[in-house]
Amino acid sequence: MNRLGIGSPRGLAAFAALTGCLVTMAVAALTGTGGVFAAAGLAGCGCELLLHRTEPGLMVRLGRLHMGATPRFEFRCVLLLLLLGRLHVTGPIGLAAAMTLVLCLLAGQALHAALSTLIRRRRALAVAARNIDLRRLDISDRPPRRLTEWPGPRMLAYELSALLGLTASLATGDARWVVAALTLAAGACLITVVALVPYLVRAVRRLPGAAQVLAEVDAWLIRHRPRTVLYFSGPRDRVHQVTGWLGAVAALPTPSLVVLRDRELLEALDPTPLPVLCVPDAAHLARLDLSGVRVALYPANTGRNIHLLRIPTMQHVFLAPGDGDRAVDPYSKVYDQVWVAGEAGRRRHVQAAVGVEDADIVEIGRPQLDGLRAAGTGHVPAPVPTVLYAPASDEPGTADEPGTADEPIVRALLESERPVRLLYRPHPPTGRRSPEARAAHRRIAALIQAANERRAADPVGEASGDAGAPRAEAARHRAELARRIAALEARLRRADADEAMLTRDHAAPDPALLTEAEDLHRQWHQAHWAASPPWLHQVIEGDTPTLHSCFGQADLLITGLSGADGRTSAGDGRSGAGDGRSGADGDLSGVVGDFLATLKPYALTVPAGLTEEEFRRQHTLARAAYLLGPGASGMDTVLRPLFDPSLDELRTARQEVTEFLLGPAVPPSVQRFTDAVEKLARKGEALLRMRDLHTAPPPDTGRWSVTR
Repeated sequence: MNRLGIGSPRGLAAFAALTGCLVTMAVAALTGTGGVFAAAGLAGCGCELLLHRTEPGLMVRLGRLHMGATPRFEFRCVLLLLLLGRLHVTGPIGLAAAMTLVLCLLAGQALHAALSTLIRRRRALAVAARNIDLRRLDISDRPPRRLTEWPGPRMLAYELSALLGLTASLATGDARWVVAALTLAAGACLITVVALVPYLVRAVRRLPGAAQVLAEVDAWLIRHRPRTVLYFSGPRDRVHQVTGWLGAVAALPTPSLVVLRDRELLEALDPTPLPVLCVPDAAHLARLDLSGVRVALYPANTGRNIHLLRIPTMQHVFLAPGDGDRAVDPYSKVYDQVWVAGEAGRRRHVQAAVGVEDADIVEIGRPQLDGLRAAGTGHVPAPVPTVLYAPASDEPGTADEPGTADEPIVRALLESERPVRLLYRPHPPTGRRSPEARAAHRRIAALIQAANERRAADPVGEASGDAGAPRAEAARHRAELARRIAALEARLRRADADEAMLTRDHAAPDPALLTEAEDLHRQWHQAHWAASPPWLHQVIEGDTPTLHSCFGQADLLITGLSGADGRTSAGDGRSGAGDGRSGADGDLSGVVGDFLATLKPYALTVPAGLTEEEFRRQHTLARAAYLLGPGASGMDTVLRPLFDPSLDELRTARQEVTEFLLGPAVPPSVQRFTDAVEKLARKGEALLRMRDLHTAPPPDTGRWSVTR
């Protein structure tokens, strides 16, 4: 089921039913059983509609396998003609008319698909933008979504019309019903084709070409003269590597610009007040006037970085403030500077001996964690302490099967002699690769549900139900906030507009909308925790509440799910640290690296085959961590500081490791980042003036210049 991209048992049942309907229709067409054919066809339409609504991933997967909506529609049309040829309900003239109409329907559908593709490709501008005024380009509106999208449901409507006509013909013995139904379907298809023609003509005549778009972008660059560029290229699922830096770049006192190289990144990018350019073609990027840029920031090492690295008037910086023990990429030496979080990052690059000089390494801290470092000061555990358990992934937890290492930890927390509240946040892709991990996750969720039922009957930490009414009100407020957030995101992202329209309409950021969105998300998280009884456990799946919001609730973190081969990874790779390869090479960054900023205690599971001493020696983060052995051994020691802070033996070690990995808390990382940008920009200006001085032509000495 997982390999097919089916996400639920209901989806699997619908897919099996659809397959059965297709087979039944084929057999009925060959045997001339019209009633069975019509019934199977109608049932198949229902299954198709259900799958389109509930299993879009499966529909995409079938399309890639050349078994999408169009091939299935064509197959059923051929079966319909085969059935009509075997039935006596239509004479030669009726059969010829039906064949002609089906051919017209198929031709119309193919023409519609071709026109939609032409319009979509013609509307793909050379450069897409957000928060940049390109209204003078005179970009026209896209066709309505009902004309160009939802091909599957549209073809289902044509097929449903034909099946209803067939049913009427079988019931009355009159072939005119099926011919009329096919005429209606072919006519509807023709109407959609004709309606697309004006949009194609408009796209060809009115949409600006590459030269015009680049000229307008150049005019904007000359007017605004951005001094700093945040540059990123990569797949959509790596967009967090650039979004993690948007806040720090937006706080710079000088104009800045975000440059993306992939269109899918522009769709996934969080709303930001920064101007954003998406330039997929390297030749187009080379033609842009970026002469005013002095500092280029690269959150990731990718091959397409070379398209900007070639510009000598910029100072190029690799942002590598990851706080784990990952290996250093030798490619880092191509940058003018490498910015790391703290002393640990500096040592890692120097000791790697890949060509990065110590003088070219700058410690800037982690700007994304400034809020966590401020909030973690003076934290006192709640009467019923909260433990956040965030296993890293569904890689093998033991030598047996994935996910089995989680269950002993969850059981130990749920059965603790002194009660705690558990927030269980599985790794986002848990179960996608391993059925065993998916089954383990379901068992853990069942354990937590059973524990909650016991606690609901005997609440811990509250003597009465006086807080029930406020929590119910908070739950209602949370639901209202969720509706408002969805409506606001629809306004910000505008699902009805394509890339060209968004480029035209997003001429300037709307600070009020961005502020409102941030405030609504903050209120939602407050309402979420207020609506949750402080003694009931939670299984947290999806993107909300966010990981950092869970940090605010947690008094202790447990993570570091270890593979049988000794590799350890933590987090969901969304911390914005380093090159985004959190956990890929055996480091303990990600969740632990972010949580470290709170200065709260944390525990790590020791990989099989390693002693505690060896584990601490290999991983810097483990030196300030409480450790759990196989079967959650050592849990009592881990939980003791929650009930008696004086027993927190690793408080000083956490402070030392935090400063070693993240740098000092004062001044804040955002300020250190801003100072580093300004200092490097001044250095770039000085180098540019020196370069201009050396390359300037000799002064004109008049007629004496040629005497010798």
